[in-house]
Amino acid sequence: MRCVSRKIFSISVFLAAGYLTPVTKAQQPASATVFEGARLITGDGSAPVADSAFVVENGRFTAIGRKGQVKAPAGAAHVDLTGKTVMPAIIDAHKHLAVTRDALVDQLQHFAYYGIGATMSLGQDTGDEVYPVRAETIPNAARYRTAGRGMTGPEPGRSQAPFWVTSEAEVRKDVDEMAAKKVDIIKFWVDDRDHTVTKLSPELYRAGIDEAHKKGLRTIAHIFTLEDAKGVLRAGIDNFAHSVRDKDVDDEYIKLVKAKPNFIVDPNLPDRGVKADRSWLRDSMPAAEFQKVQADTKDDPKAQQFFGIQCRNLGRLNKEGIKISLGSDGPIPWAAHEEMADMAGCGMTPAQVIVAATRNAAELMKLTDAGTIAVRKSADFVVLDANPLDDITNTRRISSVYLRGSQVDRAGLRARWTSGRTSR
Repeated sequence: MRCVSRKIFSISVFLAAGYLTPVTKAQQPASATVFEGARLITGDGSAPVADSAFVVENGRFTAIGRKGQVKAPAGAAHVDLTGKTVMPAIIDAHKHLAVTRDALVDQLQHFAYYGIGATMSLGQDTGDEVYPVRAETIPNAARYRTAGRGMTGPEPGRSQAPFWVTSEAEVRKDVDEMAAKKVDIIKFWVDDRDHTVTKLSPELYRAGIDEAHKKGLRTIAHIFTLEDAKGVLRAGIDNFAHSVRDKDVDDEYIKLVKAKPNFIVDPNLPDRGVKADRSWLRDSMPAAEFQKVQADTKDDPKAQQFFGIQCRNLGRLNKEGIKISLGSDGPIPWAAHEEMADMAGCGMTPAQVIVAATRNAAELMKLTDAGTIAVRKSADFVVLDANPLDDITNTRRISSVYLRGSQVDRAGLRARWTSGRTSR
């Protein structure tokens, strides 16, 4: 039971032929805009600012405080957000996305629609089309980062998008190839896929981690077992793209993680195995697609048991003060919202979940100008109709999204998607 239904659902929905580059442009802001009256969650774990005011100029935050205490620049536009809650744009640090430009841009626009300001594709990005997208500033679209092609042992019957490596020379060569492309991180899979393949050996992942570090690159591992988690930790891995999934973690594991103060765990929780209401998605897709999305959620006792192990492990990591990030795997752009609810269900407070989904995820992606609402950072934020500190599912009650200071044209995107149009 390793499949995650919400994360593997109908990849064709987002990779369908014909999706093209933007048909709308982001609404351009005035040279300076003052946003006033909202409850402001900055994303750093501090108490929210009631009746806030903040200034956005040239796509960045330039002043933040209480209404009446922030000086508005001459000629600034004013936006009244009384009764709303503002939080940083969500960052989903673990996805698997398209490798052609048009399909990838369409996905990044879906992310923006759902309040995700940045995302990272981890290890299956073949070809070269993704790299120019990473360098672009695309209207109405989330920022994009990539691990290029990751490393795994041979996995017959599975994707060959990652490098299948069998020797130390191969893994070092492949790491060097990714380093030349300036990928954002190096991904390793250490998993025998329910005893069906030979997993990447300690000798190979040690060599790969060593080579990545020599090239100045950070590393991240897909692991399954507690034993392998300890092995890659001892080998110097920098982050986890999954938490331990075969059993409850022990004191030795916690000690190994705590020995790395900058270590970040993306728990990437699986399907809860519980039927869920996805009606909040209804207006953002054609009726037939929504029916599939809703039907995909169902009660499954085996999935519940599998989820339980990882839920307990997340709860312990959180209690131990280990840094947690948000990542939801697969291509589905709205999965981050369900992941956040699941994280809260495993013992994290809504405030802790928001920090994981903003500041910590930005740190995992090395986005120094994103993740929190702070002076000089990119003005990437979500305006909500309800307070997610009361109920984390309120992150789904989106009033508007701003990326780089420009309001995302959610109405235009929604009209395009729900009409089924696939051309300019």
